[in-house]
Amino acid sequence: MNQTFTVTGMTCGHCEKAVTRAIKQLDPQAEVTIDRPANRVDVRSETPRELLAKAIAEEGYAVAA
Repeated sequence: MNQTFTVTGMTCGHCEKAVTRAIKQLDPQAEVTIDRPANRVDVRSETPRELLAKAIAEEGYAVAA
């Protein structure tokens, strides 16, 4: 299932890696695509949306939608 999140606070490649790592800890098979200028994170995963959002937020980023 494809899910899109609006994530603010990502300012560099390290931020992208932190978000990707957080998602992959929940689902190692997840496909993660990040568009930092658009504050967009696309995730292809069967993991519930709430858990993915929580994992991103725990890395210190604001998650909307």
